[in-house]
Amino acid sequence: MDADAITRGLSTVAFIMAATACAAPRASSIVDLTHPYDEQTIYWPKNTRFHWEKRSWGSPAAGRWYATADFTTSEHGGTHIDAPIHFAAAGVTVDTIPVERLVGDAAVIDMRMACDRTPDYAVTAHDVLAWETVHGDLKAGDIVLIWTGWSAHWPDPVRYLGSVTPDDAATLHFPGLAPDAAELLITRSISGVGIDTASIDPGHALDFPVHQILSKAGVYALENVAALEQMPARGATVYALPMKIKGGSGGPTRIIARIP
Repeated sequence: MDADAITRGLSTVAFIMAATACAAPRASSIVDLTHPYDEQTIYWPKNTRFHWEKRSWGSPAAGRWYATADFTTSEHGGTHIDAPIHFAAAGVTVDTIPVERLVGDAAVIDMRMACDRTPDYAVTAHDVLAWETVHGDLKAGDIVLIWTGWSAHWPDPVRYLGSVTPDDAATLHFPGLAPDAAELLITRSISGVGIDTASIDPGHALDFPVHQILSKAGVYALENVAALEQMPARGATVYALPMKIKGGSGGPTRIIARIP
């Protein structure tokens, strides 16, 4: 066999291997979008903070291992869900949110540039429409995640809450949504809205208009979402599973995403 034939043969093999690699299905990956609960977990000012205490932690003398602990926490701190009843008297409680609505296609709206320039930035309806022109319209059942970049400040309460007095709600500064963005999202019949800050309203919004708009429309919120830098703008599936607290206005939530 001459040298040219050998070269052609090797090229054919390389082409087939490359084609096979491209055709082979990729294993999907799971991303954890949840901050851990510990003594550093950030809470809304004046809310009961997370406390975890060991009750029994091993029994070497008995020749076996047994561990158990107690914890206490506010419904609204760390990575958590706001059920519609949080800001709407007729809203559903966390245990009655249909489980189908806690799973949905993710739509990640990258607002880092605007939020980096303006820490009090409120994401507008125009921002959402601009995202749709690139990625397609939002659809019923989507879970919209606003990526501000604020998760990078966790767990520093001064930087994350934007105040040297983070226990004073009147002094907070961080990004959120504007009311017109909330109104637009409602028209898309989405299931929920998440954000990587302490509130879907900007920190300086003391009357919480976005909470009120979404809650009255039956849309839940996910706050203090983590690791949105690992998410694509489209294509992932989000699972947001809160503690099933009967009658609760919210609760700690393990949020994960499957990326195909």
